Amino acid sequence: MDPQDGAGSGVVRGVADLSVAGADGVQQDAQAVVTPWEVSGQVDYDKLVRDFGSQQISQELIARVEELTGERAHPLLRRQVFFSHRELSHVLELYAKGKPFFLYTGRGPSSDALHLGHLVPFQFTAYLQRAFKVPCVIQLTDDEKFLFAKDGGKKSFADYVNLGRENAKDIIAVGFDPARTFIFADSSYIGHMWHNVVRIQRLVTFNQARGIFGFGESDNIGKFGFPAIQAAPSFSSSFPDIFGTKSDLPCLIPCAIDQDPYFRMTRDVAPKMKLRKPALIHSKFFPALQGDNAKMSASDPNSAIYVSDSAAQIKKKVNKYAFSGGRATVEEHREFGGNCDVDIPYRYLSFFLPDDERLARIQADYTSGKMLTGEIKQELISLLQEMIASHQNARAQVTEDVIDEFMRIRPLKFGA
Repeated sequence: MDPQDGAGSGVVRGVADLSVAGADGVQQDAQAVVTPWEVSGQVDYDKLVRDFGSQQISQELIARVEELTGERAHPLLRRQVFFSHRELSHVLELYAKGKPFFLYTGRGPSSDALHLGHLVPFQFTAYLQRAFKVPCVIQLTDDEKFLFAKDGGKKSFADYVNLGRENAKDIIAVGFDPARTFIFADSSYIGHMWHNVVRIQRLVTFNQARGIFGFGESDNIGKFGFPAIQAAPSFSSSFPDIFGTKSDLPCLIPCAIDQDPYFRMTRDVAPKMKLRKPALIHSKFFPALQGDNAKMSASDPNSAIYVSDSAAQIKKKVNKYAFSGGRATVEEHREFGGNCDVDIPYRYLSFFLPDDERLARIQADYTSGKMLTGEIKQELISLLQEMIASHQNARAQVTEDVIDEFMRIRPLKFGA
């Protein structure tokens, strides 16, 4: 048993860890709830690490990443946005000995455009791919979004398949290397990994699935089978035409920590399948414009900034909806300063502003009262307008032929 999972843990122990507020998730306090489908409230990340049994990413581990890649760590890693892991150190040591790994991440296509929160794991994964020169597989879970839809059946399965291709354009625009990247939709690729899907399904009982994911008696049966589909790409043998039929490559999964229950289940069944446990690197959650007590939702376009937003829309959303940590009056703000811990413009800057010194100056000036709320909002507006315009230009270059090439089943490139 892996010591990070705790002696004698396994899936059943995982249910207890995830059931602080009921079987479907971890409730941090009266306000904070974390499940694979819902995140709300102000999260205590130290408590979440303890509840999930992962490990904090240390400065020594960041230094090891820099040593192996020969470059400075990504800002999202330096600033502890990616803050927790399972066996990242083990994957790095294997890599140091010449054993390559592959990256796995994904997207559930529920809307035709990604918001900034969706962009974060893809930006970080693209950095890992470039820095380590390793292949990456990206799963489009069109089946999941169809099965878990709360729209009363307004969208057909074909709608979600089409949304997957639209989302692929935004993913490719982030900057993934076509020679090292395979994007696949469950709707078309599932047969290639079905041999692993059914093995996982056989090893996880109804009670375990209900305990981990909070499924109820009224849920459709497709929901119970889906976790095995998200788990299967963790194993390189699910890609026989890419990595070989007998491959057993280490896998590193960058994801938000709310997705950890899927991969705790995966890590539990892996030894029974005589396969490697996947390693994970977890990110903190990206807040809604209105702050921690609000939710980013496609039904409320003003809860998030989308990569399809115009410069005018970005400006309006930040100025009108971004929750401020500033004071009620200019006089109070000058005297007492702003609160960067809750200020959304500052928090968004901490995700996307690459210059550490500039970010530190903004924090100091805003906290001291030297910088006003309107000024820090303008800092964010300028940054996002430039970043999203660049993304939109890159997306415009993604043709149907480009998507087809990324989704073509073929061997992927390792190394320089």
